[in-house]
Amino acid sequence: MFKGLLTTLKEWTGKPVTIQYPEEKRPVRTRFKGRHVLKRYENGLEKCIGCSLCAAACPADAIFVEAAENTDEERYSPGERYARVYEINMLRCIFCGFCEDACPTEAIVLGDNYELSFTDRHQSIYTKEMLLEPVPEGGKPTPQQTPPGVYVRAVPAMKDPED
Repeated sequence: MFKGLLTTLKEWTGKPVTIQYPEEKRPVRTRFKGRHVLKRYENGLEKCIGCSLCAAACPADAIFVEAAENTDEERYSPGERYARVYEINMLRCIFCGFCEDACPTEAIVLGDNYELSFTDRHQSIYTKEMLLEPVPEGGKPTPQQTPPGVYVRAVPAMKDPED
């Protein structure tokens, strides 16, 4: 009985482990799979080329991609196509990361944002505008006007992924 009372007194005098959540956020692990993010290149073009491999790899059928053609007057991505519509139904998503693995341009990434609350089923469908990261400094927003023949490859030459 005294041993139990001593343990209680030690914990009572110790430092609390409570985190004041909205003001102070808990750091996540390096392999944490949180809210999805659609990435951009340094020049502001979107990495997503509308290939729908992420939608095909999704076991929960949570991703919908509708592709459209790029033109030199209205360019969204470096390839021939871009994702005109990109939606993820977060009620279906199981955060497995298969979409991230299937993407040839590393456009979709599961980030570290864990604040995923919504009060309506319509709020649970994340659109392309919600998922797309902001334009980097020095880049231009999409659509861009580009000179003819600059972008001839759908998937630019990339280095090996670092883990």
